Amino acid sequence: MTVKVAVFYYSSTGTVHALAEAVAEGATSAGAEVRLRRAAELAPAGAIDQNPLWRQHLDATSSVPVAQLDDLAWADAYAFGTPTRFGTPAAQLKQFIDQAGGLWRDGVLADKPVTAFTSAYNRHGGSEATIIALGNVFYHWGALIVPPGFTDATVYAAGGNPYGTVATGGDGADAAALDAARYQGQRLANFAVRLKGTPLVVSAAQSA
Repeated sequence: MTVKVAVFYYSSTGTVHALAEAVAEGATSAGAEVRLRRAAELAPAGAIDQNPLWRQHLDATSSVPVAQLDDLAWADAYAFGTPTRFGTPAAQLKQFIDQAGGLWRDGVLADKPVTAFTSAYNRHGGSEATIIALGNVFYHWGALIVPPGFTDATVYAAGGNPYGTVATGGDGADAAALDAARYQGQRLANFAVRLKGTPLVVSAAQSA
């Protein structure tokens, strides 16, 4: 059974972009049809130009399609990636999420598996808080959170974060983090296959 996975992310200098690509690779390896989508940049050009790496990454990834609400409606499962901003998701990704009220109201986002990943300069720089903050969104959607947990050796090798893959430091995502991200994407796709083949049971109260 083929499932559709959408990987949404925001990345300023490329670390989360690399993680997102790895998550997409993992989902593809599990047989999923995958869309990789970036959140639109909101920062002014003057701020971006002050950091050459930021400008370089933005220009280099201009061919990656910008996330649209249609991508949310299309997918059977979601992965969300963002750098940590004071223990919360980046405004660019949150702005995309905040547009999804209509889909939420219509129940389009409910009952779909979802996972999250992030980056932070310091190992204790708020990465887990960022993933948990995204979890609050997923609770409202009625989505089914699929964390990596401690279910594979790649999780331990990347630092042992059961909430989601995290890349730390200023040198981008290392090989261990990328392996963990691939595993996380594969795990998400496998759950999507299992859920898509199992219809939800409607309670007597709901059907009355």
